[in-house]
Amino acid sequence: MDFKFKHDIGRILLVLAVSTVSVVGSAAGQTPVAPAASAVATVPGMPAVVDPRNLYSETSASRVSTLISGDLKRIYVPNLRSNDVSVVDPDTLKVIGRFKVGISPQHIVPSWDLRTLWVTNNAEGRTDGSLTPIDPRTGKPGKAIPVDDPYNMYFTPDGKSAIVVAEARKRLDFRHPQTMAAQYSIDTPGCPGINHADFSIDGRFAIFTCEFSGTLVKIDLVNRKVLDYLQLKMPATRFKESAAPRAVAGKAWEPGETEVCTVKKGMPQDIRSSPDGKRFYVADMMTDGVHIIDAESFTQIGFISTGIGAHGLYPSRDGKQLYVANRGSHKIHGPRLGNGGVSVIDFATEKVVARWPVPGGGSPDMGNVSADGKWLWLAARFDHVIYRFDTSSGEVVQIKVGTEPHGLTVWPQPGRYSLGHTGNLR
Repeated sequence: MDFKFKHDIGRILLVLAVSTVSVVGSAAGQTPVAPAASAVATVPGMPAVVDPRNLYSETSASRVSTLISGDLKRIYVPNLRSNDVSVVDPDTLKVIGRFKVGISPQHIVPSWDLRTLWVTNNAEGRTDGSLTPIDPRTGKPGKAIPVDDPYNMYFTPDGKSAIVVAEARKRLDFRHPQTMAAQYSIDTPGCPGINHADFSIDGRFAIFTCEFSGTLVKIDLVNRKVLDYLQLKMPATRFKESAAPRAVAGKAWEPGETEVCTVKKGMPQDIRSSPDGKRFYVADMMTDGVHIIDAESFTQIGFISTGIGAHGLYPSRDGKQLYVANRGSHKIHGPRLGNGGVSVIDFATEKVVARWPVPGGGSPDMGNVSADGKWLWLAARFDHVIYRFDTSSGEVVQIKVGTEPHGLTVWPQPGRYSLGHTGNLR
């Protein structure tokens, strides 16, 4: 039996399993899900949207797929400057392994079918980028595949393509999701620093952030083309980095004094959809908050101030809150022990309802939420540690890892399929 035939059979079985779970629940005793009153017409091959009011419904704590229930419980941390991956046991809070990968590992990306974790080694300033596969059953790396400039990686909602985000090339490279053989590319000349993305509720388009132009780009995934660009508006004020006080344990954390926002353009980072798919939230490390974008009209309709260097965005397991990692600096290469922390946004009101400090200062960056929703794990980009925040209290512990940790992932995670990044599951 050749690889292609085995892969095709595997995809068929996965789609059948996804369809069965969404209708009748799992053998683990999940409550059956009733069909939604107003179904979403998705692109062919994309698993159905179970609840149009909450596209995160299948990533709740109880919905870890049986396909990955036996995978090792680990935190995988790419260390950008030491060119390796630290493996952390989340129960003992200890580093239990470390292995070398390619040059400049940026993110750990779960594959669409949940069977591989890919390390994106983009080899900053070089031409020898690669993707290193990790088997989540064993936690061991496989042989790297040469790939040009893989800063980040996503997957089309139908699972037919990996989308390698070639940041330095201003290009999206669509590749075979297992072999990474080239399929086609979409040039994004108006999007310097293309990096993070999220997808429409029906899978027809994606919005990518353009870090170095303060813009967004909307990609038509069906017709394979750029639809439009959107220049983000700057708020009247932002937080003053130089005067920011460091957080102190036991005291409420505030981002500090504000100043007139004189920057002409933002620096958008992570982007995530609202539960109903009608809005997108874009973290901006220059404006210290989250832009609100209307999905249908592709217009900016609001802004939420969060903290200095707003960067990573992660929905809670119940789909009611959005965790915002504020990196504590407006600089790409910021100082250690900055005024970083986590802000918690209530999706329903679009208000900040909690702020969690890093006592003594820090630089929360990228990561994800534990499968049970009790912990938010984040890399500390400038402090060479990772954080585990208690999502009920905001209490944080730190674990030393390699040099300049970046897009860590938590595994396993609930969900039926992965859209990429550090675990954007649905």
